[in-house]
Amino acid sequence: MNQKSLIAEFVGTFALIFIGVGAIAADHVTGGKLGLTGIALAHGLTIAVMVSATGAISGGHLNPAVTVGLLTAGKIDGKNAVGYIVSQCLGALAAAFLITVIIPAETLRAVTWGTPAAGDGVGSLSVLLTEIVLTFFLVFVVYGTAVDKRAPKVGGLFIGLTVALDILMGGPISGAAMNPARHFGPAVFSGQLGLSWMYWLGPIAGAVLAAQIYKTQLEDK
Repeated sequence: MNQKSLIAEFVGTFALIFIGVGAIAADHVTGGKLGLTGIALAHGLTIAVMVSATGAISGGHLNPAVTVGLLTAGKIDGKNAVGYIVSQCLGALAAAFLITVIIPAETLRAVTWGTPAAGDGVGSLSVLLTEIVLTFFLVFVVYGTAVDKRAPKVGGLFIGLTVALDILMGGPISGAAMNPARHFGPAVFSGQLGLSWMYWLGPIAGAVLAAQIYKTQLEDK
């Protein structure tokens, strides 16, 4: 297991949760001036720069669902996949903790620590299906722009853009996590762990489906 890869996954995932939750809190403090578009861009830009920064070291997964999807496609072995997922979750926890130190508790309570959650009137099935579809798009783009040997060397940009466009659609429905770690870190502090199954099952199912379709139908043999 490569320690450099684990550090890269920790730092990249830390950045996503720190900036993502911070942007949601900033939107609340400013009376909604960032809006859904600003929050989507905060997440997307963070992923774009961090995938670019960590891609040469760890592949820039920064997401347990991406890691599991690529595991099923034979792009990472089981031992390293476990290490990646642990590092990603630890990065998410560390970021969520630091956010509690920096941002006033009243603000964090108002935004439920930035934990992805169902929108008003949205049921569990809608959340689950949304997370499956959005993560399918994300991992399809990851495979096509970063994993495929034919891919242009600009994967980080397009992966970040996919995160942003997914949030623009899915934010009001499921919170558009697309990433179990994105839910896990804040949920530990907000007390929303009871809903974790949707944010693990949905993204992992979407990721595996995307990886398998790309590997079996689109990748050069």
